[in-house]
Amino acid sequence: MKFRGLIFANLFRKKLRLILTVGSFAVALFLFAFLAVVRGAFTRGADIAGADRLVVINRVSIIQPLPLAYRDKIQRIPGVKFVTHNNWFGGVYQDEKNFFPQFVIDVENQRKVIPELVVPEDQWQNFLKDRQGAIAGAKTAKRFGWKIGDRIPIKNIAYGVAGTWEFNLDGVYHSERAGGDEGQFWLQWDYFEERMPASFKGNAGWYVVKLDSPENAAGVAKAIDEMTANSSFETKTDTESAFAANWVKQFGNIQFLIMTIGSVVFFTLLLVTGNTMAISVRERAGELAVLKAIGFSDRWVLFFVLAEALTIAIVGGVLGLGLALLAIPALGAALNGMLPTLILSPAILSLGLATALLVGLVSGLLPGIGAMRMRVVNALRRV
Repeated sequence: MKFRGLIFANLFRKKLRLILTVGSFAVALFLFAFLAVVRGAFTRGADIAGADRLVVINRVSIIQPLPLAYRDKIQRIPGVKFVTHNNWFGGVYQDEKNFFPQFVIDVENQRKVIPELVVPEDQWQNFLKDRQGAIAGAKTAKRFGWKIGDRIPIKNIAYGVAGTWEFNLDGVYHSERAGGDEGQFWLQWDYFEERMPASFKGNAGWYVVKLDSPENAAGVAKAIDEMTANSSFETKTDTESAFAANWVKQFGNIQFLIMTIGSVVFFTLLLVTGNTMAISVRERAGELAVLKAIGFSDRWVLFFVLAEALTIAIVGGVLGLGLALLAIPALGAALNGMLPTLILSPAILSLGLATALLVGLVSGLLPGIGAMRMRVVNALRRV
């Protein structure tokens, strides 16, 4: 650029002020990226949920059971293709901090209902033959360094059956969908139920229903809930995406909280940068007047001010997003599975940089217009 030297000379006039302003942009963009990643982690389940699946839980609460007898009744409803049932196991591996979801699954229908969670066929067959067998998600297996054939001890204190359960890791599943859940741990329903007290036998935690077509979702959900109405175990049936969204809402309005924090951060950044540019223009009033006097147009003066603001925004934005690229994977690993996978996508990076440029443009616009309208005679009087 022809006037690059002049622009950079003005930027480095006050080095400390430049560093602080660029640092403000970097911190703001880092927070933006982190908040966007956390929001994505909480909402990803709803975004990638199957449009042709329903989740059936007890109307009172998901922790209340449903009779296994409902399985065949649901299967007979028109529009239902497959039905599987699951239960929460709730065990602890080595330390209570080692949290990961453990599900007791219906091995006959699990893969029919959730085909995107793929287990190699030989591993699945070994799992079926082993009553103490288990399947782990790739993320969980990597986290604990498990490999096929390992013996996994999990302590369980739920259901009135205390003690350590031993499982053989027979397989590892992967998700075919980007960002899919690879953090689960599956065990067999028959092995689980044979060790349960008599009071729990014959019950399931929830059902997952595979539909013939997504268009049948509303009708099938209504039919299931009407079938169980006025019974001792009434149901609440939602699409998988609605169920995932409602689950996230239990943590509070994450999206509103993140949007509020992000708005405050960028509004503050706008004030800081705008004030910085206004002071810079006021300090250089005489120099800008000289530029006008020697032939530079008002538009060129506006260009100089906007170029400085946008340069600060670009450098600060790149630094902040670069820091996020390094820090977020390390932060995700440190959380030990307490949050879903943190993914810093190219879309987040692009949006962050575009937002930084917008803030830079707006913050430089008002001081730039003031400099553009400044009269040469009045400005030279201040010198």
